[in-house]
Amino acid sequence: MSATLKTRAPLEVASVPVPVKLAAAWASFMFLYVYVDVFNFYKPHVVAGILDGMIWRFEVSPPLLTGMLASVMIPAVMIVLSVTLPPRANRIVNVVVASLYVPYSVFNIAGSSAEWLPFYVVSIGVELALLGFIVRRAWTSVPRREAGALGAER
Repeated sequence: MSATLKTRAPLEVASVPVPVKLAAAWASFMFLYVYVDVFNFYKPHVVAGILDGMIWRFEVSPPLLTGMLASVMIPAVMIVLSVTLPPRANRIVNVVVASLYVPYSVFNIAGSSAEWLPFYVVSIGVELALLGFIVRRAWTSVPRREAGALGAER
């Protein structure tokens, strides 16, 4: 007697629902977005400026920090919204929010010197690629009508 066991390939490709792909892209964007800001602290005079009450050219204030918090909260909330919104709202919200973050991401290079160009080209380039992925996936893949289950339409 011999038993036949079916084994899976080590990295079998599974079908991933589009809302999960969108959430993963927003999570990736969020990590990159935050780390670019953290790595920015290593640039000369940045921390000293913050300790003196200045961030870039703005005085540190409750409205400034609230605005900065909002700019980080939006991509964080998009992770949840991507898997919970109904399809039509999901499509619209992902396309609109990702599109609005394109100029916002590009703004990071403002006021930077040429020596920091590689840092910004890489970071902004990857941010834009992720935002482009989000817009394309949401526009072309999110069903235009309700599906029965999360993964019913891919």
